[in-house]
Amino acid sequence: MATYDPFRELNRFASSLLDAPRGPRRMPMDLYRDGDHYVLSADLPGIDPGSVDIDVDGQLLTIRAERTLPEGEGVKWITREREAASFLRQLNLGQGIDTDGIAATYSNGVLTVTIPVSEKAKPRKVEVVAEGGAPTIRAHESTDGPQPIEH
Repeated sequence: MATYDPFRELNRFASSLLDAPRGPRRMPMDLYRDGDHYVLSADLPGIDPGSVDIDVDGQLLTIRAERTLPEGEGVKWITREREAASFLRQLNLGQGIDTDGIAATYSNGVLTVTIPVSEKAKPRKVEVVAEGGAPTIRAHESTDGPQPIEH
Protein backbone atom coordinates (compact mmCIF):
# COMPACT_ATOMS: atom_id res chain seq x y z
CA MET A 1 0.00 0.00 0.00
CA ALA A 2 1.33 3.46 -0.86
CA THR A 3 1.89 6.02 1.87
CA TYR A 4 0.09 9.34 1.73
CA ASP A 5 2.32 12.23 0.64
CA PRO A 6 0.50 15.57 0.90
CA PHE A 7 3.09 17.39 -1.25
CA ARG A 8 2.79 14.85 -4.06
CA GLU A 9 -1.01 15.08 -3.90
CA LEU A 10 -0.86 18.91 -3.95
CA ASN A 11 1.52 18.80 -6.93
CA ARG A 12 -0.77 16.36 -8.78
CA PHE A 13 -3.81 18.55 -8.04
CA ALA A 14 -2.04 21.72 -9.26
CA SER A 15 -0.85 19.92 -12.40
CA SER A 16 -4.34 18.68 -13.15
CA LEU A 17 -5.69 22.23 -12.90
CA LEU A 18 -2.94 23.92 -14.90
CA ASP A 19 -1.99 21.24 -17.42
CA ALA A 20 -5.31 19.48 -17.97
CA PRO A 21 -6.17 19.26 -21.67
CA ARG A 22 -9.51 20.70 -22.62
CA GLY A 23 -11.84 18.29 -24.37
CA PRO A 24 -10.98 14.84 -25.68
CA ARG A 25 -7.41 13.59 -25.69
CA ARG A 26 -5.57 12.26 -28.70
CA MET A 27 -4.73 8.58 -28.65
CA PRO A 28 -1.22 7.52 -29.74
CA MET A 29 -1.40 5.54 -32.97
CA ASP A 30 0.62 3.92 -35.74
CA LEU A 31 -0.53 3.69 -39.35
CA TYR A 32 1.08 1.60 -42.08
CA ARG A 33 0.23 -0.04 -45.37
CA ASP A 34 0.43 -3.81 -45.65
CA GLY A 35 -0.30 -4.98 -49.20
CA ASP A 36 -3.78 -3.92 -50.23
CA HIS A 37 -4.91 -2.50 -46.88
CA TYR A 38 -3.86 0.01 -44.23
CA VAL A 39 -3.54 -0.92 -40.57
CA LEU A 40 -4.15 1.62 -37.81
CA SER A 41 -3.13 0.63 -34.27
CA ALA A 42 -4.16 2.94 -31.42
CA ASP A 43 -3.25 2.59 -27.74
CA LEU A 44 -6.37 2.66 -25.56
CA PRO A 45 -5.45 0.96 -22.27
CA GLY A 46 -8.22 0.47 -19.78
CA ILE A 47 -10.98 1.20 -22.27
CA ASP A 48 -14.19 -0.80 -22.23
CA PRO A 49 -14.50 -2.07 -25.84
CA GLY A 50 -18.19 -1.20 -25.69
CA SER A 51 -17.27 2.49 -25.33
CA VAL A 52 -15.33 2.56 -28.61
CA ASP A 53 -17.22 4.25 -31.43
CA ILE A 54 -15.89 4.23 -35.01
CA ASP A 55 -17.72 6.26 -37.65
CA VAL A 56 -17.07 6.76 -41.35
CA ASP A 57 -18.71 9.85 -42.84
CA GLY A 58 -17.72 10.17 -46.48
CA GLN A 59 -13.93 10.01 -46.32
CA LEU A 60 -13.64 11.03 -42.62
CA LEU A 61 -12.85 8.24 -40.14
CA THR A 62 -13.61 9.18 -36.51
CA ILE A 63 -12.60 7.08 -33.51
CA ARG A 64 -14.01 7.92 -30.06
CA ALA A 65 -13.45 6.07 -26.79
CA GLU A 66 -14.15 6.62 -23.12
CA ARG A 67 -12.23 5.47 -20.04
CA THR A 68 -14.26 5.46 -16.84
CA LEU A 69 -13.09 4.67 -13.34
CA PRO A 70 -15.07 2.83 -10.67
CA GLU A 71 -17.14 5.04 -8.39
CA GLY A 72 -19.28 4.02 -5.49
CA GLU A 73 -20.20 4.64 -1.88
CA GLY A 74 -17.74 2.10 -0.51
CA VAL A 75 -14.77 3.17 -2.64
CA LYS A 76 -11.92 4.82 -0.70
CA TRP A 77 -9.06 5.84 -2.94
CA ILE A 78 -5.56 5.35 -1.56
CA THR A 79 -3.95 6.85 -4.63
CA ARG A 80 -5.48 7.80 -7.97
CA GLU A 81 -3.05 8.41 -10.81
CA ARG A 82 -5.18 7.15 -13.74
CA GLU A 83 -7.79 9.58 -14.94
CA ALA A 84 -11.15 9.07 -16.55
CA ALA A 85 -10.85 10.49 -20.07
CA SER A 86 -12.39 10.80 -23.50
CA PHE A 87 -10.28 10.05 -26.56
CA LEU A 88 -10.78 11.25 -30.12
CA ARG A 89 -8.93 10.77 -33.39
CA GLN A 90 -10.00 11.75 -36.92
CA LEU A 91 -8.38 10.84 -40.22
CA ASN A 92 -9.19 11.89 -43.76
CA LEU A 93 -9.08 8.65 -45.72
CA GLY A 94 -8.69 10.27 -49.12
CA GLN A 95 -9.81 8.58 -52.31
CA GLY A 96 -9.35 4.91 -53.11
CA ILE A 97 -10.46 3.42 -49.80
CA ASP A 98 -13.13 0.73 -49.52
CA THR A 99 -15.06 2.33 -46.64
CA ASP A 100 -17.56 -0.56 -46.54
CA GLY A 101 -14.75 -3.01 -45.77
CA ILE A 102 -13.30 -1.23 -42.71
CA ALA A 103 -13.05 -3.59 -39.70
CA ALA A 104 -11.84 -3.17 -36.11
CA THR A 105 -10.65 -5.37 -33.24
CA TYR A 106 -9.62 -4.57 -29.67
CA SER A 107 -7.09 -6.72 -27.82
CA ASN A 108 -4.75 -6.10 -24.88
CA GLY A 109 -5.47 -2.36 -24.83
CA VAL A 110 -4.80 -1.84 -28.54
CA LEU A 111 -7.49 -0.95 -31.08
CA THR A 112 -6.63 -2.21 -34.56
CA VAL A 113 -8.55 -0.81 -37.54
CA THR A 114 -8.05 -2.45 -40.95
CA ILE A 115 -8.77 -0.14 -43.89
CA PRO A 116 -8.86 -1.88 -47.28
CA VAL A 117 -7.84 -0.21 -50.53
CA SER A 118 -10.65 -0.22 -53.12
CA GLU A 119 -10.31 -2.35 -56.24
CA LYS A 120 -10.20 0.78 -58.41
CA ALA A 121 -7.20 2.13 -56.50
CA LYS A 122 -5.09 -1.04 -56.59
CA PRO A 123 -2.10 -1.04 -58.93
CA ARG A 124 -2.77 -2.56 -62.33
CA LYS A 125 -1.05 -2.93 -65.67
CA VAL A 126 -2.16 -1.01 -68.73
CA GLU A 127 -1.28 -2.55 -72.05
CA VAL A 128 -0.59 -0.25 -75.00
CA VAL A 129 -0.81 -1.72 -78.49
CA ALA A 130 0.83 0.20 -81.35
CA GLU A 131 -0.84 0.35 -84.75
CA GLY A 132 0.78 -1.42 -87.69
CA GLY A 133 2.13 -4.44 -85.84
CA ALA A 134 4.82 -2.64 -83.82
CA PRO A 135 5.88 -4.26 -80.53
CA THR A 136 3.55 -3.97 -77.52
CA ILE A 137 4.46 -1.42 -74.85
CA ARG A 138 3.37 -2.02 -71.27
CA ALA A 139 2.85 0.85 -68.83
CA HIS A 140 2.74 0.39 -65.09
CA GLU A 141 0.75 2.55 -62.68
CA SER A 142 2.32 3.70 -59.45
CA THR A 143 2.19 1.16 -56.60
CA ASP A 144 1.99 3.91 -53.96
CA GLY A 145 -1.80 4.08 -54.01
CA PRO A 146 -3.88 6.45 -51.90
CA GLN A 147 -2.54 7.62 -48.55
CA PRO A 148 -4.69 8.41 -45.49
CA ILE A 149 -4.19 11.98 -44.29
CA GLU A 150 -4.51 12.79 -40.58
CA HIS A 151 -6.41 15.87 -39.38
